[in-house]
Amino acid sequence: MSEWLVLAIAMAAACAVVLAVPLLSQRRRGAGPEGGDAEVETPDVLEYMTMMVGVVYAIVLGLAIAGVWETRGSAEADVQREAQALYEISQRAAVLPREAREELREDIDAYVSHVVRTEWSHMIENQELTSRGDELLTEVREDIALRAPQSELEAQTYQPMLERVAVVQDARTTRAANAASTLPGVVWFGLIIGALVTVGLIFTMRMGRSFRELLVAGVFSALIAFLLFLVWDFDAPFGRSGTDSAEIFQDLFPGAT
Repeated sequence: MSEWLVLAIAMAAACAVVLAVPLLSQRRRGAGPEGGDAEVETPDVLEYMTMMVGVVYAIVLGLAIAGVWETRGSAEADVQREAQALYEISQRAAVLPREAREELREDIDAYVSHVVRTEWSHMIENQELTSRGDELLTEVREDIALRAPQSELEAQTYQPMLERVAVVQDARTTRAANAASTLPGVVWFGLIIGALVTVGLIFTMRMGRSFRELLVAGVFSALIAFLLFLVWDFDAPFGRSGTDSAEIFQDLFPGAT
């Protein structure tokens, strides 16, 4: 299901519920949305409590959005670091003899192809990397480590290439750690319950007696649904589907992907 479709359904459902509750309540009492009920003054304490709950929930929701956004940014930086290190290894291989150079680049392309075509979707669905990816990276490392430099120029690039392989391994390990959702279940429980309480408090203020109040309540509930959608979407550091977050691999290795 498209993420935009999920957002549209969530916002429409939130608006529908908030608009339906006061309308059904008024219909049951036999009053239209423009009147029929006696004016009842809302206690000051209730107004204060409603305001405080809204402020606290806004702070918590803001912190959740900031947290998942920061994690996604960090995950994207690690992916770029992994791809860039592989690209540098491929470029430094130009000093190697033809046979060794082609073998190394073929192994790099095989690793990148596996990551983009197979491992990425597996990582998103199962929150883990594949053992085949580890094997392919080991082959890249062995192409460099098990071959002794045969010239001074090769000797100068030998250690930097091994360091780049270490960077790829470190970025890969970090990518595995970031594959799972950022927020624990208890935080999601708090966000959802907080949203229900915050929206529910609208009705304690006797909103919904006019079209303008219904409009404000609907827009408010849609806004909360949109913000929760943002948290849900960013809670997956590499996205919910597809390989868009692996675009850097496709840019640097177009022939391998």
